[in-house]
Amino acid sequence: MGYELQAVIAADELLRAVSREMPGARVGTLGQGLSLIPMTDEVFDAVTHGSNAGELGFWRLPGGFDTLLAQWSTAGPIAYVEAEYFGGVGEQRAAVWADGSLSLGPLDEPSEKRFSRPVSPISQALRRLGARRSLGDDEFGSVGLDRHRTNEDWISNVC
Repeated sequence: MGYELQAVIAADELLRAVSREMPGARVGTLGQGLSLIPMTDEVFDAVTHGSNAGELGFWRLPGGFDTLLAQWSTAGPIAYVEAEYFGGVGEQRAAVWADGSLSLGPLDEPSEKRFSRPVSPISQALRRLGARRSLGDDEFGSVGLDRHRTNEDWISNVC
């Protein structure tokens, strides 16, 4: 079974405020006061301004969206994350903007081992947003990103 996610993650209040600027944006609640906006085609079209996409190495970060994320981050840290897995094999990428500029990443490799387990890029980004891991789980699982396996599932079940 696969897992696929492309989303903006931040504090719930921040995402609800910025979602008003994005036609088609749907906010889904995570744990620990965080929420996400899945990157749908409609959101992608609403936030892209046609500049060169892929500058930061993401698969689905719209061209120019990083500038908007930086602007929004003046109100609080905000992350863009992507993950794609099938049969246990795949990859993640994450970046965090804070105080108007890129403050973490983009990360695409697990780093800094915790209890001999590597910390994933998305867990590192979530930690920067204030998430804390729970006993036996990383930040990814602790906030509930494992509840749904696709952007469509998030929209259907939470948003």
